[in-house]
Amino acid sequence: MAPRENAKRRLTILGSTGSIGTNTLDVVERLGGRDAFEIVALTGNGNIPLLARQAIAHGAELAVTADDSQYASLKAALAGTGIAAASGRSGLIEAAERDADWVMAAIVGNAGLAPTLAAASRGADIALANKECLVSAGSLFIEAVKKGGGRLLPVDSEHNAIFQVLEEHQRHAVERIILTASGGPFRTKSLDEMRHVTADVARAHPNWSMGLKISIDSASMFNKALEMIEAKHLFGLKPEQIEVIVHPQSVIHSMVGYTDGSVLAQLGCPDMRTAIGYALSYPSRCDLPIERLDFAKLSRLDFEAPDEVRFPAIRLARRAMEEGGVQGAVLNGAKETALEAFIAGNTGFLAMAEIVEQVMDRLSDLPAAVTMDDVFAADEKARQLAAGLLQQLA
Repeated sequence: MAPRENAKRRLTILGSTGSIGTNTLDVVERLGGRDAFEIVALTGNGNIPLLARQAIAHGAELAVTADDSQYASLKAALAGTGIAAASGRSGLIEAAERDADWVMAAIVGNAGLAPTLAAASRGADIALANKECLVSAGSLFIEAVKKGGGRLLPVDSEHNAIFQVLEEHQRHAVERIILTASGGPFRTKSLDEMRHVTADVARAHPNWSMGLKISIDSASMFNKALEMIEAKHLFGLKPEQIEVIVHPQSVIHSMVGYTDGSVLAQLGCPDMRTAIGYALSYPSRCDLPIERLDFAKLSRLDFEAPDEVRFPAIRLARRAMEEGGVQGAVLNGAKETALEAFIAGNTGFLAMAEIVEQVMDRLSDLPAAVTMDDVFAADEKARQLAAGLLQQLA
């Protein structure tokens, strides 16, 4: 769906109260705010005061809470503003289907899959920050984007970096992509030290300011595992073309290696607004107050291979890519269930990967997905099995 000529761009933000959503609204303000953009819909979950403030401040047409029990609170907070309120899965779909030409897909987890798919199917440009759309339903989602006619603009810093340096006319010469990983807070910790960490410790990322779940995923490197599967679908790659390198400084955000031996990298200070701004202004570049790299102060950039013994998520991602079918959905469903148990204090940090691997072992013979219902069914089976295994461990 092409933006209207001589008109403000119409934007929807799915997941506006999270870190990606709040940074997106910050970028919108810095690029002209209401003079340049119209906010069509904003969605959140339980933080109703923030969602209402955002909707009022940006003049949204619709505000949606994913939690049906919060609908009355949201409606009351918006009383007299003229902003419509909605809730639940149907409300999220309504937000996605409204006439916005650019949609930020930043709802965390599988909950973001259906509304993002709805936005893609009607032809909106999708700024993709939700990993699960490609991890759980990669082929189906890519097909929906193609049929809808919109553009898929990656917002994860790693995929955005690849998007910036992958020369469109040289795709035939791409030999490999190299996803960088900070290593998280446990990069130098032993297995014994990692065994007893709590969610509060695991959420403390050394470089990036992110939400709770994605920060813990980064600590376990499941975040990088999901990014590997994403990259396969985003850039049409074979599993063996996707590499991961640990880069503690998080200055190089990812790289593309070509058949002539050249490696192109995108560098920048760790600030999500760079990727968001690029997705919002693509194919142009916008002017943002991001800290500039001072190479003299950097002095060094370090790299090391990921330790797949301490961080088995990398190995599990490679397995999911090689097996194909619905294994991405199985991995993700089991991971989300184990992650929620860890956050609640009901399982250990290292047990998350153990649960995921056991679920993948037991569900390795599921048929490939033909429809989205097949994806949701595989996800549900993985979650139920993971929950049962967690009960046994407890």
